[in-house]
Amino acid sequence: MTRLILALMWLLHWLPLPLLVWVGRGLGLLLYAVVGERRRVTLTNLGLCFPQLSAGQKSALARRHFMAFGRGIVELGLWWWASPARIRRLVRLEGGERLAEYKGKPVILLVPHFVGIDAGWIRMALEQGLVAIYTRQKNRVFEAAMNGGRLRFGNCELASRQEGTRKALKAMKAGRFFHYSPDMDYGPRESVFVPFFGVQTATITGLSRLAKLTGATVIPVITRMEANAYVARVGEPWTAYPGDDDVADARRLNAFIEAEVERSPEQYYWLHKRFKTRPAGEARFY
Repeated sequence: MTRLILALMWLLHWLPLPLLVWVGRGLGLLLYAVVGERRRVTLTNLGLCFPQLSAGQKSALARRHFMAFGRGIVELGLWWWASPARIRRLVRLEGGERLAEYKGKPVILLVPHFVGIDAGWIRMALEQGLVAIYTRQKNRVFEAAMNGGRLRFGNCELASRQEGTRKALKAMKAGRFFHYSPDMDYGPRESVFVPFFGVQTATITGLSRLAKLTGATVIPVITRMEANAYVARVGEPWTAYPGDDDVADARRLNAFIEAEVERSPEQYYWLHKRFKTRPAGEARFY
């Protein structure tokens, strides 16, 4: 079944992007209707982060998120198989000169989980060696296709979460930028509780710890979907970071992501149980 789905993805990637957008949004609406657990997780997250929304507004935002998520799934075939020339046409890289300025220097790219994250990775991989940590998939056939697509232009590496950061740090020393996404709930270990949209949220301190360890500059990258394109924006390098307080650094991380989410809330990854880990004695949300 997995090979059949991958074959369909390969066939779809030949379609023009406007058609893929239509297919992806339709898939998202179908998923919203049939995948009840993730719909409930999404609605819970939106209710916690945007309490000012009415029930109707919250449901509408959740549907838009599923449409963006479905589009992201369908368009994975582009990033795994499309030509470099087509990728450059579809994904505009803004601020790429900042990446060029830091070649040969230790850099951590702060890449929050927006649905366009794979488009941003493959676009930057055309310009710069990258390394990232990924979560191993239960389906090894799909994992092989995913990793093959991400690594197909060479000069990039992937380390499984089970391998830890050692491989990623070694790749950084070899000149690769660390493509790092610390905005998920990884449990209480090495996490501190700081607000995210006003909710006490388990936030790992890995970004500040790795920046201290390597002397790396932190540069944010946000990739957003547009009507028939993507834009990967390389932000200004963070200054006065890391500081002397891991908790303050974690607050800065969450505040930055909040501001970016506010710009396109439907494109943030709300299907994840971001608030699963709770402070001692606090009731669970899911």
